[in-house]
Amino acid sequence: MPKFLRIGVHQSNVSGYTSKAWCIRRAGSTIFLKWGAVEVHGTGAVRTVYWTRVPQEKTIRCRTAQRAQDYARAAIARRRNHRYEPLTGAIANRRPSAAGSAELKQALATILIVDIVGSTAKAAKLGDARWTKVMGHYYAAVRRELKSSRGKEVVTTGDGVLATFKAPAAGITCATAIQKAVRTLGLEIRVGLHAGEYTISGGEMVGLAFHIGTRIAAKARAGEVLVSSAVKELLKAQSAISLQDHGVHRLKGVPERWRLYRVEG
Repeated sequence: MPKFLRIGVHQSNVSGYTSKAWCIRRAGSTIFLKWGAVEVHGTGAVRTVYWTRVPQEKTIRCRTAQRAQDYARAAIARRRNHRYEPLTGAIANRRPSAAGSAELKQALATILIVDIVGSTAKAAKLGDARWTKVMGHYYAAVRRELKSSRGKEVVTTGDGVLATFKAPAAGITCATAIQKAVRTLGLEIRVGLHAGEYTISGGEMVGLAFHIGTRIAAKARAGEVLVSSAVKELLKAQSAISLQDHGVHRLKGVPERWRLYRVEG
């Protein structure tokens, strides 16, 4: 089964980061796909990759073996064109947590999702060496603003960052500060914010709220910061932050429709 690991500023000689992996397998006229978030530990020959949660799976029936072969070739080519490297060896199940069977804990937070617009085209234009340098400055800027706003980085995936804040105003302030900082690097970002509950299990954060935040970010255009109605409700007392109604949207894979708001100014 061909496997691919997404790489960004993290290269093969770095240990202890999160990313995304894809597995593609063909059996006759059927394609089996598996993908999800992973943790990478160790380097070189001792590098080990773990699923951070149960991966998503999809089966595609192509009717003929030739169609399945063509589909697999195209899928592999897409992975290579989106900064994935071939991955040898198995992807292990989730690492045992020191917390073991620790009791589940729930928490409420404002979730921020940052994503670079047009990163693939920019990477191709700049080349690997220059792009890696730009991404190093990008992550440094993001983490500087997160620290200033008391945000907590949860995970990075390629060119995306997911973080949490105790207060929605802090998340919005951080988002606009990141926008200004990365523009000096010639980058434009889109940002989504949502407020909701998530579960902490064995030190890992899981929950629908993260998925909703990702979908909101996907609705934003370059330079936009979009927030959910849940964030707006929590901001009632924050008169200094101006929000413009952005309409009602259906978020892929999320129940019901959601009213979104654009941060102004």
